[in-house]
Amino acid sequence: MDMQPAPSQGVAIRAGRLFDSKSGAMLTNQVILIKGDRITAAGPADRVPIPSGAMVIDLSRATVLPGLIDRHVHLMQEQQPNDARAAFSGWNYALKDLNAGFTTLQDMGSPYTYATVELRDAINKGQVPGPRLQVAGPQLNPRAAGYYPAPSVVTPFSQTAGPNAFQLSGDVNSPWLARAAVREHSHYGVDWIKVYETEDYEGGGYPDPSGAGAFTPDGKMINVPSLTLEENQAIVDEAHRRGLRVACHAYGGEGLRNCLEARVDMPMHVIVGVTGAEGLDDETIRLFKKPLWDGTQRPVMQTLWDLIGDMEARDLKASGGHTTRFRLTEMSFKRLVAAGVKEVFGSGAYTNGHGVQAFQFAYYVKWGMTPAQALQMATSSAAESLSFELAKQVGSVDAGKYADLIAVAGDPLADITEMQRVKFVMKGGVVFRNEIKQ
Repeated sequence: MDMQPAPSQGVAIRAGRLFDSKSGAMLTNQVILIKGDRITAAGPADRVPIPSGAMVIDLSRATVLPGLIDRHVHLMQEQQPNDARAAFSGWNYALKDLNAGFTTLQDMGSPYTYATVELRDAINKGQVPGPRLQVAGPQLNPRAAGYYPAPSVVTPFSQTAGPNAFQLSGDVNSPWLARAAVREHSHYGVDWIKVYETEDYEGGGYPDPSGAGAFTPDGKMINVPSLTLEENQAIVDEAHRRGLRVACHAYGGEGLRNCLEARVDMPMHVIVGVTGAEGLDDETIRLFKKPLWDGTQRPVMQTLWDLIGDMEARDLKASGGHTTRFRLTEMSFKRLVAAGVKEVFGSGAYTNGHGVQAFQFAYYVKWGMTPAQALQMATSSAAESLSFELAKQVGSVDAGKYADLIAVAGDPLADITEMQRVKFVMKGGVVFRNEIKQ
């Protein structure tokens, strides 16, 4: 990483093209002025004079965009022998994402550790470089594609999947215990609460004890609800009382209905409807349209990276060749977009998914979005529902916002795959990468 600090006189960027994430338009011949970690001005070159002594970065042959936002990654998904190794492993993944242009990340769950909180704080304090983070800590309740192995001796459930499995130790088996779990997470410094609403298997591990999960042999999706409506409502209420937001993993069925009726802030995946219908159903759309606690319309996040590859093959096997979660996501994505529900970029990336998730933009365009709409998913739309004040400080190129900027050589509105070839990355006024030819 280059990591060029900004001089005291500030930085001026000449942008041949500048993507305006609020309007979706591509502006030309723009100048962006930066002082410290903030943008001080942005506009046409003939209206924004460059101050004397400012360092000029010439991107006049490139396209400049706001730093990208991935609202669903797992930086510390794998079990490690200790928190120190988890933190270093997660930091490595975070830097890969930053290098690919994702200057803001949301970690949607680390089953074994709260070390994502420490990584977030270390980055914010300037102790280590990295993207901006909002984190959920360990997920709030168990989930699996098959049943857990029973111990030979009486053992707490949290110990059956290995030591320090915080995700399995959170007892949310009543509204009051659910509130207590939210409070505990809040005391440990998380920004979000992440809950699992649906299980991929039924009693006895049906249909496949090997853990394929998710489908019956006739192609019907398995969505066993993980929580009751009352437990969900308690989680949402307690989180909001403490200034936190809630995200739910919900593939469909009753679990999705509970998530929507409890007014969870960010439903994720939404592969089939609340009735189990492929391509969703009118009832799902109706529930999505109900305003949230603050009067805003609820967005949706549908990950793609985590549904391809090995997952695709296992789904085909489990469903008897009928369908996969990825195929169902395409159907539901189109229905939600047509209904006016705002889509937010989230990849579900873990391990080798970090730094390559920009391939998703091409799928959004293939599924009917314009390239500008696809880019808004990872900029202005992704910023709007972040917790606390961060929502107002990223996602667009405006005076007063963080100087989080990226650039590609070509025009992504003409070729969306340009987003897979990021050449310039600035976060908070510091250049981390610059491979743009002058």
